Amino acid sequence: MQAQKFALKRQQSISASYYRGGTSRGIMVRREDLPSDQSQWDSIFLGCIGSPDPYGRQLDGMGGGISSLSKVCVVGPSSHAEADVDYTFVSLGIKNSQVDYSSNCGNMLAAVGPFAIDTGITSVEGEKRNEEQVTVRIYNTNTDKIIHSSFPVIDGEAAASGDFTIDGVSGSASPIQLQFIRPAGSRTGKLLPTGSTTDTFGGITVTCIDVANPCVFVSASQLGVPSDLTPQQIDDHPTLKSTLESIRRMAAVKMGLAQTEDQTPGSVPKIAIVALPVDPSCSNVEVRAMSVGQPHKAIPVTVALAIAAAAKLKGTTVFECVVKGNSANSPTVIHHASGVLGVDGKFSDSGELESATVLRTARRLMEGKVFWK
Repeated sequence: MQAQKFALKRQQSISASYYRGGTSRGIMVRREDLPSDQSQWDSIFLGCIGSPDPYGRQLDGMGGGISSLSKVCVVGPSSHAEADVDYTFVSLGIKNSQVDYSSNCGNMLAAVGPFAIDTGITSVEGEKRNEEQVTVRIYNTNTDKIIHSSFPVIDGEAAASGDFTIDGVSGSASPIQLQFIRPAGSRTGKLLPTGSTTDTFGGITVTCIDVANPCVFVSASQLGVPSDLTPQQIDDHPTLKSTLESIRRMAAVKMGLAQTEDQTPGSVPKIAIVALPVDPSCSNVEVRAMSVGQPHKAIPVTVALAIAAAAKLKGTTVFECVVKGNSANSPTVIHHASGVLGVDGKFSDSGELESATVLRTARRLMEGKVFWK
């Protein structure tokens, strides 16, 4: 059989780095290296990541066949008065051509500060430097929020080695503190977008909350499932994923994120199952999160931040599932599919969520050029 002939052309390329951020990996690109016309970005990102791939493996690109490995981050200098760099997060579909700018990614956010330092987008010199610790102020364009990323530097580069570990990632690394400043109302402008601590969709009671990303939390007991499901068990369940997706779409309309259920973005609102902890001695709450229709292997950082806030709001589904700490200011320790994660949410006396803080790690894996056809 004679092969069909096509016009020959060179591959296209762009300068990029490849980082692990938290329990995710993604392509990091400087904004200055992209076309000024943002409408041209989608085809570049899809080509670099290897989507759409009907086989679901993204073998012809840098993706890894699951949502936590199908990501691009765009970083550049900021004109925002309270930030050093701007960060735009892009979630790419795997089997489809979806390019989603609707949410922030807290795991890849851990890589933004180190990438900005490593590539010279911002400097470690000046008032931001405190001995070996540097703070990069990040403006997330997706959610119009400020995050402070603090981490050690060595010889002008973000430190990678250290003894801090996060569940879901092998080995240890240098800690990165992410402090989300006034994170409530990232997309809806409200901590409780529906005006209530609970809503009912399809006969199931949930909490809709907007902290770092809009989220929906439903208790395992409402769904009639065990609290300690593995990602594979969620995948194998005959109806659970479709039930969660139906709830998520109904909640999106009620939260004002979509006019109709069919218009609901793939990445927001996030949805997760919550329950009392299996072992109260090691965590305060059990959480199983979904990510773009797939069971998350660990937990999205933004979901964890929303959990920490909802855990302190009486009447929410999360509040009812939390084993309370020794004080109102105790961090919330979440047990997820790969281990535990501690998150701290601080409320003012007037009830405003002032900040939410989490520790992650990140590492530069590769830098050079990424190609697409």
